Amino acid sequence: MEKETNKPRTAPDKRVVIENVEPEIDGGRFPIKRVVGEQVWVEADIFADGHDELSCILLYRKEEDTEWTPVPMRPLGNDRWRAEFIVAELGRYRYTIQARIDLFSTWLRDLHRRLEAGQDVRPELPAGAALAAAAGARAQGAGATLEARRLMELAKDLESKSDMLEKVARLMGPDLTGLAALWGNPELFVRYGRELEVIVDRVKARFSAWYEMFPRSASPQPGKHGTFKDLIARLPYVAELGFDVLYLPPIHPIGKGLRKGKNNSLKAGPNEPGSPWAIGDETGGHKAVHPELGTIEDFRKLVAQADAFGIELALDIALQCSPDHPYLKEHPEWFKARPDGSLRYAENPPKKYEDIYPLDFTCKDFKPLWEEVKTIFEFWMKQGVRIFRVDNPHTKPFGFWEWLISDLRRQQPELIFLAEAFTRPKVMARLAKVGFTQSYNYFPWRNTKWELETYFTELTKSESKEYLRPILWPNTPDILTEYLQFGGRPAFIVRYVLASTLGASYGIYGPAYELCEGTPRDPGTEEYKDSEKYELKHWNLDNKHSLRHIISKVNRIRRENPAMQSDSSLRFLKTDNEQLVCYCKQSGDNAVMVVVNLDPNHVQSGWVDLPLEDFGLAPDKPYQMHDVLHERHYLWRGPRNYVELDPRHVPAHVFRLRRYVRTERDFDYFL
Repeated sequence: MEKETNKPRTAPDKRVVIENVEPEIDGGRFPIKRVVGEQVWVEADIFADGHDELSCILLYRKEEDTEWTPVPMRPLGNDRWRAEFIVAELGRYRYTIQARIDLFSTWLRDLHRRLEAGQDVRPELPAGAALAAAAGARAQGAGATLEARRLMELAKDLESKSDMLEKVARLMGPDLTGLAALWGNPELFVRYGRELEVIVDRVKARFSAWYEMFPRSASPQPGKHGTFKDLIARLPYVAELGFDVLYLPPIHPIGKGLRKGKNNSLKAGPNEPGSPWAIGDETGGHKAVHPELGTIEDFRKLVAQADAFGIELALDIALQCSPDHPYLKEHPEWFKARPDGSLRYAENPPKKYEDIYPLDFTCKDFKPLWEEVKTIFEFWMKQGVRIFRVDNPHTKPFGFWEWLISDLRRQQPELIFLAEAFTRPKVMARLAKVGFTQSYNYFPWRNTKWELETYFTELTKSESKEYLRPILWPNTPDILTEYLQFGGRPAFIVRYVLASTLGASYGIYGPAYELCEGTPRDPGTEEYKDSEKYELKHWNLDNKHSLRHIISKVNRIRRENPAMQSDSSLRFLKTDNEQLVCYCKQSGDNAVMVVVNLDPNHVQSGWVDLPLEDFGLAPDKPYQMHDVLHERHYLWRGPRNYVELDPRHVPAHVFRLRRYVRTERDFDYFL
């Protein structure tokens, strides 16, 4: 038997290596994320044996297009190359890299070296002429007549007996040599082994301000169940605060069986409304609205009126059922049963949710369940909803979300999905990878300077920045942190400023937040006393201690300063006091710096170090720090300056940097 020989893996002319491509998530398994108008920077290690010059090309296209757009890559040194492209439309893009030996550029480089060494280069000219002629023939075959003519003229010039120095001078033109490289032999190209993907969202996926409220508490009359019409009357207030997303907890019918009472008691009184997350009764399930809120027609009016105020509605989709939900009778196979045949209610030990039965997404006949859940989203999309906050997505299969979100986004690319998953880091990351647009995170529990700097450096500087967009919530109906419980009004201001300035996207649960509601149900818990989850609330929006004016001011500052509309430029600056955290963001000439006193009880002071050169500041010129939050102006000079923050009055500075400018007439002003 003849022994099998070891065959070469590649042809000898395929000499280029492409590796370490960035951004690339899990070997190309998942897409990166961008919003319309953003750049995608692509880098790779590209090299070959020997000393030949390379031609490296970044290729990109919309997913539905067939033609690639080429972008020449530029060398960064040490065989690292870079190029970028702009994603101009919603949807999906693809990108990859190809590279080849650039025979003409290599020939031209060696020609110059021979000339510098005083050698006779005339024997080398025919080789260059042949390369130019071959490039011209390829251009002619592709219909690029003008380019073909120039390349053919180059070939004739190299073969002519014209003056050598003049001939070489003509070769120095980058447009001409670039043309020869462009029409080099395509058979020499080596293509990277993967096509990578970009999901392109609308700008609101990157920059948004969410306001969560219970519509049933919108009534102007204490003790009366609110309606969609009452919520329409509340829209001017939300708009005044400056929010562009109004997020509603579940608006569906609430089950009566095992309904929870006040403070999560196991037995509800006759007039207690129950938890909105216990979805479904005899009037309907996830495609119905609670009768006391109004009708589907009323909801559509709410969507339209909100849009008139520049506000989008976000709906909470909680894929679980009360004991009265129609699904339990129609599809008992979609739920988990105990050995005795009874259905298993939801638990998160030690918490128990006796009024909720989770759907079993891994049941034997799971496909009809998955398809039914998709129709829930499609129903609300038809009502005008484009933003969904998904409750506990980490308790459902990753594969389900990847299938669902991909399918729905192909129908409607404007969709935004927020993952409410306070879970383990790798699970949170996987949910972002499989398609969730934005993600809850650990911000509520990051309080110290070290915790904030470490965590937000991870979110904005590590690979996770390519796929996980954090949205910062200082509170939720389930989370009242210890910091807020004991810090009083200053603590609420501190955490609000941190959330709204560290993050381009943030949200608050109101009116509990702006009214500084900080009383826990029990010591050592994060549950609210008299939680709105289990009862109607009547909020005094005109309370003199409300943060409404601070909130509206900060939201206006966010809209007026492009630097605050992205997380990519976030960087922390040095302070000499551990109770002072300082950070900045930049976008072009717009630079914003924030200093926050993390101690809600005491005055804190210290020195802040600014990297003047990074801000375009001269070391010998003054510059103005305009505190746009409190409308105060400070004249600073040099890299090191003093700050003092009293939490009872000014717990934070939000500075806009204004540079010193001197005109030709010696008139000084700050830009």
